[in-house]
Amino acid sequence: MRMSQLLLRTLREDPADTDSQGYALLVRAGYVRRLSSGVYTFLPLGLKVLHRVEAIVRRELDRAGMQEMLMPALSPIELWDQSGRSARFGTDALPALTVEGRGGTYVLGPTHEEVVTATVGQEVESYRQLPVTVYQIQSKFRDEARPRYGLVRTKELVMCDAYSFDRNPEGMQVSYERAVAAYLEIFQAVGLNVTPVVAQSGAIGGDVNHEFMVPSVIGEDHFASCGSCGYHANTEAAERQIVGVSPAPSDLPERRSVATPGVATMEEVVAHFAAEGISLKEMVKAIAATNAEGDVVVIAVRGDREVRLPHGWDLVDDEALKAHPGLHKGSIGLVGLNEAGISLVVDHELVARTGPWLCGANAPDSHDEFVVVGRDAIPDAVGSFVVVEAGDACPICANPLELVRSVEAAHTFQLGLQYSTKMTGASFLDEDGTEQPLWMGCYGIGVSRLLGVLAEAHHDDKGLMWPKEVAPFDVHLVTLGANRNPALEEAGDALYSQLLREGFSVLYDDRDGSPGVKFADADLLGVPIRLVLGGKGLERGIVEWRRRRDDTEGEVALSGPFTDLR
Repeated sequence: MRMSQLLLRTLREDPADTDSQGYALLVRAGYVRRLSSGVYTFLPLGLKVLHRVEAIVRRELDRAGMQEMLMPALSPIELWDQSGRSARFGTDALPALTVEGRGGTYVLGPTHEEVVTATVGQEVESYRQLPVTVYQIQSKFRDEARPRYGLVRTKELVMCDAYSFDRNPEGMQVSYERAVAAYLEIFQAVGLNVTPVVAQSGAIGGDVNHEFMVPSVIGEDHFASCGSCGYHANTEAAERQIVGVSPAPSDLPERRSVATPGVATMEEVVAHFAAEGISLKEMVKAIAATNAEGDVVVIAVRGDREVRLPHGWDLVDDEALKAHPGLHKGSIGLVGLNEAGISLVVDHELVARTGPWLCGANAPDSHDEFVVVGRDAIPDAVGSFVVVEAGDACPICANPLELVRSVEAAHTFQLGLQYSTKMTGASFLDEDGTEQPLWMGCYGIGVSRLLGVLAEAHHDDKGLMWPKEVAPFDVHLVTLGANRNPALEEAGDALYSQLLREGFSVLYDDRDGSPGVKFADADLLGVPIRLVLGGKGLERGIVEWRRRRDDTEGEVALSGPFTDLR
């Protein structure tokens, strides 16, 4: 491709809307342009990179035995009614867009579990057709409230989503492991260092799932990582081990209620009891929530920790709280909940260290002192209900955890029977002739998101530095002064043709421009190899080469061959 014919305008300044260096470079280098918040156009160079990434994805998934198909972006809302997910439209968990059209309401697919279940369910009749895994590369649409970091969080994205179908959970596990292995090969090929971490299932569903996290300064997520045993988990799912605590002594004073007029927040409670030297670590933070079944429960954790709600649980707002006379805003506690018909679930630290605790008294303007878990309050359930922090003990080996800021590049799920038992026709006939539901897995990679992640991971202060596997071109050929030297122009054209014959893809800067502008654009665009042909080089019969990633350089004969540059 001759740059004189390429739709390309490079910029010398970062765009005003930038919030990451990688995104700024994609705009400055003419790879993408913002149309509106979270909506982007891929210009010719950007589309070339996108296609290179797609080719790698196809190659690895095909090698893993998956079959490519293409499903419609629009699907009737009735499918989503069957799965039960239409009720969650418009939430952060499922920011779906709907379209009113002739014949009904349609969903612009944020994901395709419903469509693929209905499609494959129609085609698979017998166990002899299983297992089968299909995938597609297609645009997805999500009504993101806060698009950020350019291509990393957008309203429209190109995604590869794959779906496996098996006859039993053992087969689902095999398909899942095969897909995870293929995804790891993809990330290695595109030049990204990923860590699969345990995660929550979110709106997709299923019991077992992993996020593929790329450490990045623009990451919106963190994962807990243990350098000793290899434990990795998203902070939404990470747990910790309780170490160095002991139960309360048996001779503690009896619980007593203390009047605390006008005291509601944790900070106000600490100030009220300042004379007793009580800090947040001696307090219990108790909140009211509804569980996945819609029942109201109280979750209790140590006062200085952040509550981690299980998936599908929601906080009870102030207005709904008024319907429960046993709970009072600013004074929710542990004692007396059973009598009020409210379940108590506590973080396991409150059981390991039973007290004494200071907490709300479940009465207006009142708090309880010297509360002991197991004596004054019996929990209905114990679990991990705090967000893990750096330095917490690893749940496997008890060594300190670290938190790694990261971007989610892919997500895999063992869906099980999440969809097949709800949707019509998602079954098959087993060997004995009985009808059985399909066991499903789901695997997604944000392909267009990867461009943003790659740009953030591979750049310097001069511009982009694409890994050769995804670069828009193999070679950036630059001629200097060719417009004033017909022999040099002829030699540049001949060199361009020779490189193409040797199998290189070439970006040929044949523009009439100064060396400084041409070199700056070459650094900005980030093609792996730069070849420079000038008047002196033509006289000597050599071409200068430079590798973009490490600035190594040298000379090669103008006559070639150039295979050593690969």
